[in-house]
Amino acid sequence: MPVSLKLGTMLTAALLLSGTALAQTKLSVYTALENDQLGPFKKAFEEANKGIEITWVRDSTGIITARVLAEKANPQADVIWGVALSSVLMFDAAGILEAYAPQGLADLKPSFRDSANPPKWTGMDAFLSFAAVNQPEFAKTGAAPIKTWADLLQPQLKGKLVMPNPASSGTGYLQVAGWLQSMGEEKGWAYMDKLHENIASTPIPVRPHTYNRPRASAPARSGSICAPCAKRIMARRSM
Repeated sequence: MPVSLKLGTMLTAALLLSGTALAQTKLSVYTALENDQLGPFKKAFEEANKGIEITWVRDSTGIITARVLAEKANPQADVIWGVALSSVLMFDAAGILEAYAPQGLADLKPSFRDSANPPKWTGMDAFLSFAAVNQPEFAKTGAAPIKTWADLLQPQLKGKLVMPNPASSGTGYLQVAGWLQSMGEEKGWAYMDKLHENIASTPIPVRPHTYNRPRASAPARSGSICAPCAKRIMARRSM
């Protein structure tokens, strides 16, 4: 999801050196895209925009979001590309986005762009959530195959699940938001309370008596967190 910041002219004109050489313009891009995506995007962009070089600042969505907001008074990024829309809306509310209409804007579905003209943001992909299963380890539990989110609550999976943390992970945050939207708040929080009992570990402690380091043998991984922690995180990120 590419958005630009109010830094004056985003792409400055390159200067001619010695009358012939074209100076390279550095473009600082904050992103939460996966590392294996960065190379192809950088190559394609730089081939299409001679004289401009992308400099990536890559981290998880939560960390990128916190960094952008912390730098509000003195922005360091030229472009934000590939973070959750929930974060982008926070940037917009903080007044740090510059409207920009990219080429091909008319071809985007309404749900993939800001309704304003020109838009403050445009989308690049949609979120898909799933549970990844370590089949050899899962077979040892005797649990039924995972076909629905409710299947993650099976008692055979107690202490067998690991997860990304929505405090720093866009995947984890969007998973929590997805459960609340699809199940409703009351059922969604109740589901996460039950799910927490099957969680083996998270990147940061959520309850001291259940925290362990991630285990390579864990049979399943899903985006989740204990409901009390998730409630605090959702409240902070919606402020």
